[in-house]
Amino acid sequence: MKLPKTWLDEYVELDVSPRQFAADMTMSGSKVEEYYNDGDKIKNVVIGRVDSIEDHPDSDHLVVCQIDVAGERKLQIVTGASNLKVGDIVPVCLDGAHLPDGKVIKKGKLRGVLSEGMLCSLSELGLTLGDFPYAIEDGIFVIEEPCNLGDDATKVLGIDNVVTDFEITSNRTDCYSIIGLAREAAATYDKKANIKTPVVKGCGGNAADHISVAVEAPDLCPRYIARVVKNVKIGPSPRWMRERLRLCGVRPISNIVDITNYVMLEYGQPLHAFDARFLPDRKILVRRANEGEKITTLDGTDRVLDPSILVITDGKQPVAVAGVMGGLDSEIKEDTTEVIFESANFNGPCVRKGARKLGMRTDASNLYEKGLPAYQTKLAIDRVCELVELLGCGEVVDGCVDVDNSTEKKIDLKLDVERTNKFLATSLSRDEMVAILRRLEFDVLDDDTIIVPAYRQDIECFADVAEEIVRIYGYNKVEPSLFKGSATTTVTAKYHDFKQKVSDALASLGFFEIKTYTFISPKLYDKALLADDSSLRNSVTILNPLGEDSSIMRTLTMPSMLSILSKNYNNRNTDVALFEIGKTFTPTGDANTLPDEKSVITLGAYGNLDFYDMKGYVCALLDNLKIKDVSFESGTDLPYYHPGRCATLKVGDTVIGRMGQIHPVCADNFDIGSDVYAAELSLETLYDLVDTDITYIPLPKFPAVTRDLALLCDDELEAAKIENVIKTESKKLFEDCKLFDIYKGSQIPEGKKSIAFTITLRAADRTLVDEDVDNVMKRIIKKLVADFGCEQR
Repeated sequence: MKLPKTWLDEYVELDVSPRQFAADMTMSGSKVEEYYNDGDKIKNVVIGRVDSIEDHPDSDHLVVCQIDVAGERKLQIVTGASNLKVGDIVPVCLDGAHLPDGKVIKKGKLRGVLSEGMLCSLSELGLTLGDFPYAIEDGIFVIEEPCNLGDDATKVLGIDNVVTDFEITSNRTDCYSIIGLAREAAATYDKKANIKTPVVKGCGGNAADHISVAVEAPDLCPRYIARVVKNVKIGPSPRWMRERLRLCGVRPISNIVDITNYVMLEYGQPLHAFDARFLPDRKILVRRANEGEKITTLDGTDRVLDPSILVITDGKQPVAVAGVMGGLDSEIKEDTTEVIFESANFNGPCVRKGARKLGMRTDASNLYEKGLPAYQTKLAIDRVCELVELLGCGEVVDGCVDVDNSTEKKIDLKLDVERTNKFLATSLSRDEMVAILRRLEFDVLDDDTIIVPAYRQDIECFADVAEEIVRIYGYNKVEPSLFKGSATTTVTAKYHDFKQKVSDALASLGFFEIKTYTFISPKLYDKALLADDSSLRNSVTILNPLGEDSSIMRTLTMPSMLSILSKNYNNRNTDVALFEIGKTFTPTGDANTLPDEKSVITLGAYGNLDFYDMKGYVCALLDNLKIKDVSFESGTDLPYYHPGRCATLKVGDTVIGRMGQIHPVCADNFDIGSDVYAAELSLETLYDLVDTDITYIPLPKFPAVTRDLALLCDDELEAAKIENVIKTESKKLFEDCKLFDIYKGSQIPEGKKSIAFTITLRAADRTLVDEDVDNVMKRIIKKLVADFGCEQR
């Protein structure tokens, strides 16, 4: 928010330097980004008079002028301008002059004739026709302002003004205005802000006889006020208004339009002016747009609307997008004679969503989306009418049409001196606190009830009041102090400790951690071989994505892992092992409910490893996490795994993840020319299964006995099922079981395989004898024969 010093002086006069003002305002809570003076960019440019004009002796388009700048002698300047005549007052660049674009003017010769400077156009001084409408766009700027020869041109033309640029936080909507910043400056320096209530004289009549207003969506438009001005005379604004608008970065256009922009800057309340000719039935209807309804906005763009957007209509057709931009058909023109001024309060979220949907962002929408108080709509429109009368550009019809459905939020706050001092580490008295609050235009009653000004919508609780007190008292005056009380310890949540343990374990196994974006391209689902009707394709769609490659939230992490493995493979990294702990997002089916988020541990590797290596890494991770009784079942329902080389991991009946070789077609889709092995484990499920009880098991006192068991069984029989029988039938004597051989060959019948295990048995209370071991082996073999048709070899 830009604050010109000349405009601030109208409300509160301060005798401080720009540097000191910026420092003091920043310390009182209004952060200054920068302060500058556009006149500092212009040096050695003065006012001169053209005393004579002669043709250049060696050019048919140049002329030689004698310029009086009230110096010891006249300057000779060569120019190509054709709009000059003797007696014209012009801006003159002396030798060594600097212009806003960085250009430095030096004397020299043009076609052999000495030129001791340069005559300036508007653009060369950083000005436009909006600043000085009487000038011409192409040619030397002929000045009509009162001045003396030799005067500094920046002072004569109003360029020599200090502007302070503030960074305003979104909760301080009152400071998005000149008056709001003037209040802050007055409070900072303990002065009274000279803010007057607008006074409109009027010319008689009744606005209700000229315009009617109806609001069909009071939830989106709490208040709408219309006022009428007749016998309008369109023309340029006075110089002081044009100058202030330019200093605030607004281009002057015409008196009526400039007045609405001026008041928006002054009060922070957007306004709009309609040419009454384009409201044929003299009606204004505020409603939600119809589906597919169209409007051509002031920027000349055709916009397609929908019911989520609020519009201002003439009773039938839209004439403005509420809070964003007016329509082209109802704009103020040079022959406008009657104007309807609008001052309204619109729902902030509605304006923001509408502006975003239409791809528009204006000064008005920027203000509305932050939330404005309804009470200031009346002040702002009265100020507009006051300026219309002051500038003599129309006659204001008495009264206004005011549709008011607003309800001002009232907050009951109490001044608690003791609590405030404890909160701020200060020792202020009640009188000091009350004095500070009154500087900010708060009032405090005898019972310590705080009356918050209507424009301070950001004050909601005790802490807000305390902040107001300390920022005006001075943060630099608060004595630093240590925290009181017992020592505190930062406690990391158990879940995050567990997550870190997973990371550490995988890193110790040689895996490198990666982080990928949770938004992906839908094309990755095709690469991952997901069926067209797969539920995993049901993703959360991003409303305003950066592009198609980041248009949805992922429902699985494997495509992201394969994309990174692909980059490594194509960068010729031969052996790669990666892991990620990432999120997936599954829609709930309810638009008003956040998607279901799950954390997944994803492993991916290629190079010098096979299926059993990946299984070993997974088992090592689970052992490290103390996840017990894990079983591996052949097969998975995910299509990007090789159907014959994958497994589902379970603990009991609970699925904890899947692992295996990536389908060769899928690997090829990701441009990986190697066998890829991967695993996916649910972080939340593993966390729930962790056995936190640690039991001490003493070293065995008695020796173990090992037996080898070789079996002939069906090729489809999983080794894990045999291991489970061995463990079950060994009962308390079981210690370990290891698969050491699988054989298929000419000695083995078709459809069969030979599989061999080493079984370790041990008793805790005695040395096992042959009879003990033989009984166990008989039970195991009997069970395997009965359940799976195995034969002992």
